[in-house]
Amino acid sequence: MRAARTIPHPDGGRVTVVEIPTPTPGPGEVLVKVKASGLNRGEILQAGRVRTGEPQPIGVEFAGVVAAVGSDVADWREGDRVMGHGGGGQAEYTLASPLALMRVPDTLSWVEAAAFPNVFITAHDALITNGQLRCGETVLVNAASSGIGLAAIEIARAMGAGSVIATSRSPEKVRRLRELGVDCAVDLSTTSQVEAVATCTGGRGVDVVIDSVGGTVFEANLESLAVQGRLVNIGRLGSSTATIDLTALWRKRLRLIGVTFQTRTEEERIACIQACGRDLLEPLAAGRVRPIVDRTFGLDEIAAAHAYMSTDRHFGKIVLRVDDRLEEDAA
Repeated sequence: MRAARTIPHPDGGRVTVVEIPTPTPGPGEVLVKVKASGLNRGEILQAGRVRTGEPQPIGVEFAGVVAAVGSDVADWREGDRVMGHGGGGQAEYTLASPLALMRVPDTLSWVEAAAFPNVFITAHDALITNGQLRCGETVLVNAASSGIGLAAIEIARAMGAGSVIATSRSPEKVRRLRELGVDCAVDLSTTSQVEAVATCTGGRGVDVVIDSVGGTVFEANLESLAVQGRLVNIGRLGSSTATIDLTALWRKRLRLIGVTFQTRTEEERIACIQACGRDLLEPLAAGRVRPIVDRTFGLDEIAAAHAYMSTDRHFGKIVLRVDDRLEEDAA
């Protein structure tokens, strides 16, 4: 089978597609014939760190058809349409835990299904499980045009947020965010986040911040929060360091929360997947939540897909068409 691999290199790994044996599911494993796989920024960063050792599998999300199941697997059978979270998803076949799979609604294309798992699981964990969003509360989403940012916007609206404020430094992306119907889209290249949030909330501030930028907006995020607000940090696109005003933390009784899969146990990872499916599969099937896809590439074009993501021009998810027959549907 064809599979994407990161080949070690002294200057950082090189991503390419190689031929390897098709795996066989063992006890408690599901073999999925992959139709499409989402691309994520963390994969680019991870590839750049592979300088020695063996070639590394790549891809944390996928959508496809169950090809075979191992012993002790009762919930899935051959032919089921699934999407999932796990390693090595950018390949023609991948092995997955049964509990890491979700059923693909009939209303979703393979490309849309492949764009769902990682960003929606991550955003759900940040906004609902950790951010503890309650009906009627206000949410601020930084880097809102990213896959995680757009997923957070979709989840916030589906789960009853009172209003959603979205930020970007690109005027074109701000225009597209407005077209999506966010309550307030802020162009940070010309406007202060703190002033915009104060205007949009009548001076109250927001209840939850979903942040993928990090240090460069940290102080503005603290100022933007209401009393008992929650700042949930997912990424550090701007900087990994910041200065904190402890008086603001103390006076507003704020909560600062970091989320990642890197330090989670397998049981914790599965719990995140299950929680996302419990809350979002029904609104996903009904069309109240929808993955937004920017562009697709063939599996053999994975290096070009990485290069395109590195330009930061995309709005939403970049998806690899693993099954070449999806090309007409994607066009």
